[in-house]
Amino acid sequence: MKNVCVELIDPIKNLEKVLYLLKLLNPEMTDSQIEKLLRQMSQLSNYRCFGLFQEQKLIGISSGWTTVRIYCGKQLELDNVIIDSRIQSKGFGKYFIDEIKRWAFTNEYQSIGLNTYVQNERSHKFYFNQNFKILGFHFEQKLHQDRI
Repeated sequence: MKNVCVELIDPIKNLEKVLYLLKLLNPEMTDSQIEKLLRQMSQLSNYRCFGLFQEQKLIGISSGWTTVRIYCGKQLELDNVIIDSRIQSKGFGKYFIDEIKRWAFTNEYQSIGLNTYVQNERSHKFYFNQNFKILGFHFEQKLHQDRI
């Protein structure tokens, strides 16, 4: 792709555009909630933020988490993979994932994993087309003091 590149970024230094992109996937959250979580995430040593740029303009982001698990070895777990909705379906997502895969391979990861919302059927088709496979179900329980 012409004038397009992927770089590791500091999401706080790109906060305005990162907030815009994250709100596309998380419209129920406020900017301050997202910013607070971003600041916490950025402090963790296993966190990376990938930025997709076109002509030096941030058009996509993805969080990447380093984990090591028995079933997959050193894994880059992606989350909040987002391409600006105004330019989706133009090949940017494929380019972005391919470049992240290249980065992961160069940095000695054995696999890439991700979660996607059940209702986000468009993303399911996209990830199948990128050769991702469904391995299981992701279960979650919110922790509340009265339930512990």
